[in-house]
Amino acid sequence: MRSIAGLWRWRRNPLCRGTDRAEGWITLCAVLTVLLAAPVAALWGGHTAHETLSGIVREQHRERHQVWATVAETSPGGSDAPETDSDRRVAATWTAVDGSTHSGTVVTDRATEPGDRLRVWIDARGEVTTRPMDADTAASHAALAGVGTGVLTALLVEVVRRLVVRRLVSWRYARWEEEWARVGPDWGWAGRSN
Repeated sequence: MRSIAGLWRWRRNPLCRGTDRAEGWITLCAVLTVLLAAPVAALWGGHTAHETLSGIVREQHRERHQVWATVAETSPGGSDAPETDSDRRVAATWTAVDGSTHSGTVVTDRATEPGDRLRVWIDARGEVTTRPMDADTAASHAALAGVGTGVLTALLVEVVRRLVVRRLVSWRYARWEEEWARVGPDWGWAGRSN
């Protein structure tokens, strides 16, 4: 409470110029804007991202299906194809939802032999695709988008505040130059007689 009273008394200080008071008011407005606008922007950004991502989740779950694929050969690129424990490519065949048979290269995380069966995700055309996004992942991405929107809003307010304060400071220095130009010629000689 004492600090608020001290700030209130500072406004009556004869050394406090108009630009100092303007800078204080601009800073106060910026703080209040950040405290009010950043949470609103974060909620809006998170909500918008969640609606968009929820639509993508629904679309992907409608278009992508998991089917069984049968391994045809284990190294479709030949024996020179690099394989690691986490990334094995095999040639496989599978039947799409419409009944058509497809073949291609699929990635598996385990050792396979011809005739082994794997679960793969396919799109509406029957081509191998990635697993559809789940609702929890969409919610996490939406929360991150909301936080990012709030932070960007706060940064934007701070950038505007700094630009305005920079302009005030340059105006303040220009005024000081003018005052020193008026006072400068008599500096140190006031009251002396020749």
